[in-house]
Amino acid sequence: MEIGYKLAAEGFGPAELVRQAVRAEAAGFDFVEMSDHFHPWLDNQGHSPFVWSVLGAIAAETDRIGLATGVTCPTVRYHPAIIAQAAATLALLSEGRFTLGVGSGERLNEHIVGTGFPVDVAGRHQLLREALEIIRLLWRGGYRSYDGRYLQLSDARVFDLPEELPVIAVAAGGGNAAEIAAELGDGLFATEPKPELVARYEAAGGNGPRYAEVPMAWAPDEHTAARAALDTTRWAVTGWKVMSELPNPVNFAAASATVREEDMVEKFACGPDPQRYLDVTQPFVDAGFDHLVMQNAGPDPDGFLDFYRAELDEPLRKLAPQPA
Repeated sequence: MEIGYKLAAEGFGPAELVRQAVRAEAAGFDFVEMSDHFHPWLDNQGHSPFVWSVLGAIAAETDRIGLATGVTCPTVRYHPAIIAQAAATLALLSEGRFTLGVGSGERLNEHIVGTGFPVDVAGRHQLLREALEIIRLLWRGGYRSYDGRYLQLSDARVFDLPEELPVIAVAAGGGNAAEIAAELGDGLFATEPKPELVARYEAAGGNGPRYAEVPMAWAPDEHTAARAALDTTRWAVTGWKVMSELPNPVNFAAASATVREEDMVEKFACGPDPQRYLDVTQPFVDAGFDHLVMQNAGPDPDGFLDFYRAELDEPLRKLAPQPA
């Protein structure tokens, strides 16, 4: 079991995210994970810095903690050749501590370049498949070309490659993406405790790390925690079909306007009770995930980091799958 800390890139500026990563290392986390967004989910979150610059700074300021994107879409806003180069560079700067999390993307971030974002899921999956093939090809070294249905590569070479290539964890919300993770990735990434995703991944031959984000919001009392989560993170209860399709923060504000504080309490571990955090985490462990990311939507990141170190680190690591 490895435990990670989600850097809330939509809620904090770049220097603050680096500071939190340093504190997360001191608090005992095994890795930090950061989304690769152009926009925040909601305007009132107020931030969305460039993940590759921030992770590079974190690599320089830390010694032990792992780094991961959670997740990058290497198909529209970026060409996969750029991600192959960026990930290789970050692996070198972090001395092997980097994991490349990839996924098929959200319209929120990918529509901005004006080239269109596939309407159908099958098209997005084919794009992702071709992108992963290009990344793998470039990581073999030498000059490479590729002629796919959607993506092309012309006589390109990544010159600075690490001896040990980064792990690629592929995000999956359904079985088809889980199979892509098994075939072309080294690990699985998810946001829901679905055992069927892990089962599909393993049935397709996947045997790597299985990442999942666990929703929580720390504050000295449940109400304060739930209100903070509602204010900034209510989009998280709308479901993946909504989250992947809306183009701008204003659309997410409208789509989540009817979400209530009770909805946040139901989904998130809110407040100061350690047992509630264990209860929310247990289904992810039962589903087969072994790299758990603590996604804190509370108002006080330092308070959460202190709480984690004092109350959660040891109990979380003792969690084991319960009999069905």
